This record gives sequence, structure tokens and C-alpha cells, in this order.
Amino acid sequence: MTGPISEEDRERTMGRLKVGSVLLVGLSAGLITSQGDASPRVVVAAVVAGLALGGLLVWYLFPSLEGLAPASDRDYRR
Repeated sequence: MTGPISEEDRERTMGRLKVGSVLLVGLSAGLITSQGDASPRVVVAAVVAGLALGGLLVWYLFPSLEGLAPASDRDYRR
């Protein structure tokens, strides 16, 4: 049987999830724009705007680690 997940692992995983979410939103904005035969300047602007929007969404939607897992400091029942 394994023990609870360490705080470092939780923080690392949450950080990767946040970065992945921001990249997903930003790159999908660029891909959608490129499907409309837009100029490269417009595609880059869409990616930058998508990354900014993704950052705002991550800030708003993902709680802090303490808010997500308040029971992380307690021992779990076995």
C-alpha cells in the first residue's frame, strides 16, 4: 500500500496542469485562426490573445493547492 501524495508532487502536477491548459487555449486559438486563411500576423495575435485568455482562465478556474486539497496535511484512514 502506498502513502499519501507528497506536497511537492501535488504542486508539480498542478503546475503542469495549469501550463498545459494555458497552452491548449492559446494554441487552439491560433489553429482556429489559421483555418480561416488569416495572415501570419493575425495568427500570432490570436495565439498571444489565447495565451492571455488561457492565463486568466487558469487563474480563475484553478484554486490554490490548499483550496483544492484541504485534507493533504491529515493522515488518511487505512
